[in-house]
Amino acid sequence: MKPPAARDAGPRVEAAARDWLEARGLQTVATNFRSRRGELDLVMREGTELVIVEVRYRAGRSHGGAAASVDARKQRRLLATAGWLLATRPALGRLRMRFDVLAASGEPEAPDFEWLRDAFRA
Repeated sequence: MKPPAARDAGPRVEAAARDWLEARGLQTVATNFRSRRGELDLVMREGTELVIVEVRYRAGRSHGGAAASVDARKQRRLLATAGWLLATRPALGRLRMRFDVLAASGEPEAPDFEWLRDAFRA
């Protein structure tokens, strides 16, 4: 079992990620959007694009770092959940959709971010 500090690192990192992206001009549409197929960490808008952001945190960069963990299986789950998002909020379907990965490392209170725009295609 993970220690308490490790268990709540995820929400702290996701909140820091949202703030970091908002400071760069993105607008939050939804956080932690869930369906039975999965979860979208951040749903944001940048101009006329709907941006699905997968936030991945690793304390260190071993095992390929956070971005390497967004494999083909994870991508399929994100695509399926994004489909459900569009089914429940059809107005968002008019926007071009993009999938980004925001890889976070270091301390959860002040993570370092690597932003991979358009990390994979539908």
